[in-house]
Amino acid sequence: MEIEPTSGWTLPGRPESALVTRPGPRASETVHALLDRGLRVTVATSSPDARLRDLAGRGLVALTEPGVSDLEDFDVVIRDTAHLRGGDPGAPARGDARPGRRRGEVVLVGGGPGPLGLLTLAGAEALRAADVVVYDRLAPLAALDLAPSGAERIPVGKIPRGEFTPQEQINAILVNRAQQGATVVRLKGGDSFVFGRGGEEWLACTSAGIPVRVVPGVTSAVAVPGLAGLPVTHRAVTPGFVVVSGHVGPDDPRNQVDWAVLAGAGLTIVVLMGVATLPAIAERLVTCGLPGDTPAAVVADGGLPSQRRVIAPLGQVAQAAQQAGLGAPAVAIIGATVAALTPAEPDGLQMSPMPD
Repeated sequence: MEIEPTSGWTLPGRPESALVTRPGPRASETVHALLDRGLRVTVATSSPDARLRDLAGRGLVALTEPGVSDLEDFDVVIRDTAHLRGGDPGAPARGDARPGRRRGEVVLVGGGPGPLGLLTLAGAEALRAADVVVYDRLAPLAALDLAPSGAERIPVGKIPRGEFTPQEQINAILVNRAQQGATVVRLKGGDSFVFGRGGEEWLACTSAGIPVRVVPGVTSAVAVPGLAGLPVTHRAVTPGFVVVSGHVGPDDPRNQVDWAVLAGAGLTIVVLMGVATLPAIAERLVTCGLPGDTPAAVVADGGLPSQRRVIAPLGQVAQAAQQAGLGAPAVAIIGATVAALTPAEPDGLQMSPMPD
């Protein structure tokens, strides 16, 4: 069956596989919508853009050359024309600056860790009322179909070693569209105020006289460990948890975490954005007195079909994650709660995909 995706499109029956042909600038959103429906997705393209390469690198989509795959091998074949509804960040907002319309507003929506089902009802309601959606790569891209078909959709993701939209440019887009009278939804992964730079966007908008509302999101700091069966607290094991950024390592002057305090606090330590720096973080914690055999885990692509985890002692977890090919986005969890629900294997290492 060949279809063209439109806002709110549905698939008949219970298809298991899909081929996306003629992918446009919004092909990654189409892919996420299909993944959210439980399909295995292949994209036929000879020149995948950075976002498609990112999805392929994370194991979420397969890439093939046009004409190579037999169409009969797929339950659904989609000619991706969704980009015809997309937006150009440099173009004026469509239909937003009508004479007499009130000043626009910006709604900071936390979209959760990725699956559409973890977007809040309030977040979905905000999207349905949006004139413009400015979204990140780790936001629930399937949620873009909730916005009106004529809404402008502007990708501003930051792909590791790929496409990068400076924060100043994102701020300018939000202010510009709202000044034209648009209701602008800023859709992020997780929660806007948990390493999401939502505070910077709030300040940029309010400084320009733009009203801002916040719709909290399910933060990956708690959701991703939970999706992998790893609680961040457990009675009689730990009284609490702490969330830290691993964007820069312990030796970087920008990192102001007191690792010695964390090592002795008896709390579960959750590290976001710490795939590259995890070896240095683990070493610093051990140096500061946290035992090297402390249970630890890394969970990649939490909630998505490609979710994987490794469980290993703190002194070995970074190497285990690297050997398993786990990359960003990933969450590291360090502390006794890692073993609270999951007994350790004899060799101290576990690796498992997302449970059905």
